[in-house]
Amino acid sequence: MNYQWYPGHMTKARRMMQEDIRLIDLVIELLDARVPYSSRNPDIDELGKNKARLVLLNKADLADEQSNRVWAEYFRGKGHFVAEIDSRSGAGMKQIQELIREACREKTERDRRRGILNRPVRAMVAGIPNVGKSTFINTFAGKACAKTGNRPGVTKGKQWIRLNKNVELLDTPGILWPKFEDQAVGQKLAVIGSIRDEILQAEELAMWILDFLRGRYPGRLQERYGISEDGTDTELFGRIAESRGCLQKGGQPDFQRAAAFLVDDLRSGRLGRVTLELPGEDGKNTDDGI
Repeated sequence: MNYQWYPGHMTKARRMMQEDIRLIDLVIELLDARVPYSSRNPDIDELGKNKARLVLLNKADLADEQSNRVWAEYFRGKGHFVAEIDSRSGAGMKQIQELIREACREKTERDRRRGILNRPVRAMVAGIPNVGKSTFINTFAGKACAKTGNRPGVTKGKQWIRLNKNVELLDTPGILWPKFEDQAVGQKLAVIGSIRDEILQAEELAMWILDFLRGRYPGRLQERYGISEDGTDTELFGRIAESRGCLQKGGQPDFQRAAAFLVDDLRSGRLGRVTLELPGEDGKNTDDGI
């Protein structure tokens, strides 16, 4: 399947970000900790060059802990400030205020030398759809000041949010890039829900998940569904359908319903903490490519 989704409002959002970037001191980039490489928009690197960068590995509770540490060290090695967070529960959020101060220390000192005192840090919050930007802002601010939703594309415009006398946030709509050169990136974004489900083939996603879990996290499917992981992916898929009561008339597996169960179980964490990629895999997410 060819994974593409670039609604018209995203083109407008990119133009808006180009206009606003000159106003900000810091780019706060939210990534999905399960797919830190695939959930990065390379446009943001270009738009935010020469700006301080704070990378937030959001939904870290859904990714495995060891992989979270590997990715955090990777981004620190690129000169970014990094935090592992879960914006829904608030885990990891207390460190962010201090990280913002650290990231913008040079800017603050430069202002002080010029006689500019108490000017707040202006930070742009950026990321692809459904990565959790609005939830992060609401949790960070302590109030519902940005729209939230469990589907991509909720934030359609920009809004400035004054958190306190020290920090102002610019929320931006989630933007994908117009073309995925690597279809594996599109597939992973589809798996975590950053592309609208209406345009996806759930059975194809489910088969990819089965193959990935058996290779990277053996035993997870057996633990969740009480089935053997032996045999072909199709045979395993049939066992999952049967274990979940997803059967058609005559007892044949209903793969479409079973696929919906499997995809939802992965996204929700019911299949355990899963990271879908690591730095340097396949030579794609290297220092030259991220």
